[in-house]
Amino acid sequence: MDSTKYIFVTGGVVSSLGKGIVSSSLAALLQARGYSVTIQKLDPYINIDPGTLNPYEHGEVYVTEDGAETDLDLGHYERFLNIPTGQANNVTTGRIYEEVIRKERHGEYHGKTVQVVPHITDEIKRRIRLLGKTGLFQIIITEIGGTVGDIESLPFIEAARQMHYELGRQNVIFIHLTLVPYVGVAGELKTKPTQHSVKQLLEFGVQADILVCRTEHSLSPELKSKIALFCNVEQNAVIESKDARTIYEVPILLKEQNFDRVVLQKLGLKLGNNPVLTEWKEAVRHIVEPEKSVKIALVGKYAELPDAYKSILEAFVHAGVRHRAKVEATLVQSDELTETNVAEKIKDCDGVLVAPGFGVRGIAGKIAAIKYVRENGIPFLGVCLGMQMAVVEFGRNVLGLADADSTEMNPETPHPVVALMESQAKVERLGGTMRLGAFECRLAQGSRVREIYGQDVVTERHRHRYEFNNAYREAYVAAGMFPSGINPEHGLVEIVEIPSHPFFIASQFHPEYKSTLKTPHPLFVAFVEAALEHKNHRSP
Repeated sequence: MDSTKYIFVTGGVVSSLGKGIVSSSLAALLQARGYSVTIQKLDPYINIDPGTLNPYEHGEVYVTEDGAETDLDLGHYERFLNIPTGQANNVTTGRIYEEVIRKERHGEYHGKTVQVVPHITDEIKRRIRLLGKTGLFQIIITEIGGTVGDIESLPFIEAARQMHYELGRQNVIFIHLTLVPYVGVAGELKTKPTQHSVKQLLEFGVQADILVCRTEHSLSPELKSKIALFCNVEQNAVIESKDARTIYEVPILLKEQNFDRVVLQKLGLKLGNNPVLTEWKEAVRHIVEPEKSVKIALVGKYAELPDAYKSILEAFVHAGVRHRAKVEATLVQSDELTETNVAEKIKDCDGVLVAPGFGVRGIAGKIAAIKYVRENGIPFLGVCLGMQMAVVEFGRNVLGLADADSTEMNPETPHPVVALMESQAKVERLGGTMRLGAFECRLAQGSRVREIYGQDVVTERHRHRYEFNNAYREAYVAAGMFPSGINPEHGLVEIVEIPSHPFFIASQFHPEYKSTLKTPHPLFVAFVEAALEHKNHRSP
């Protein structure tokens, strides 16, 4: 029997109110009280997963340990809970329909007419309860993407309603995140949008148990009372969510209003430990009141869209907390960089990270940035494509292979120093077919990365099709670029470094995916430390 408690988080009025952060914050509070918690995301789009989506459409693609390409909110879940997520934590409409159609084609519905209710909603419920049936979690928080009223999200709302009916009031509750806008002309906060949103949710058969109200100004007791009265919730279940100084302050602000206590009472659960949140408070203090600062350039082709590099930016925050420093990440558009202007563009930066990505646009700018930092002793960290371009730059400008390139950018290059992986040669489908998920990496004795990690073998997450071409390995080693991390199973180069450089490390994997507030990633911690040292050395 499934004894798990389920919490559904919906959004109203407008999108981008922060359901993922509220869900993550609640999970962190419940975890601090002693409960085992996980979070899943239901995404209404028809793509099977976000793996083929342009970052301009959906921000970064987050990759889990088991190789799922997921919504970026799963990154928040892991960063707040410090536990991994997986395939079952992200479900899309596309995946639901794909499975229902597969069953229909195999005759598993025995000739019945396949409909949204019950077949689509039954499959949604099955996916929601998969995590519960593992027996690993006492509470599962399910964030429903989009806004109540969206056509795409209706089957998810209906499935949640059915679960409430089937499992009972104390086993399923609903938290509705809504907006209480401030109208400057009137000088007032307005509750009407929230009332309409709750009413719309009620039309679908769902009564919100708790309201989390996003607002720029504090809600007075009178305003909370009004919202409670017209939205049919208890007054202590109207929770204010003001703009925070950092997302990591949100659990603290929600705890001050007994958000977790109200949730546990409605689920009929014991209150457990009283979260002190000492570590959270200490981290927030270092974020908002840093003792020092350092500026790092993040070079990528989606620089105008910070969400495309969400995990990298958060990893900088985590590493900054470790050093009690503010990392000022300056996003630099790679297709605007050239060898003639790169010095001017990044002159104030004490470190450069060249970001991951796909395609030829902006590649010349990334190579120009790498050449500049390599020649000028500026700390450098390359991630995925950033490593591949570091290899290309070194091949062209140190080995003298003028036409060195990746076969992704130039299939006819005479010097394919980066080439398509053998396992990818016959792949035709794009979605979910790259080298995805966690793989082992053996670190070379005496290398900088072995010193940074403090262990011989690490496991890191991947998302790529191309790799360092081992046919050139000896030439690179002889010229001063050392492959310091190798996959023991296939001999693939996972990390390169230049020992003669103050800090020049690039990884084929994505270290940012495993960085959390509690356990900052070692590579980012070391990179920020190197940038701080560089700043100190060049300061008058």
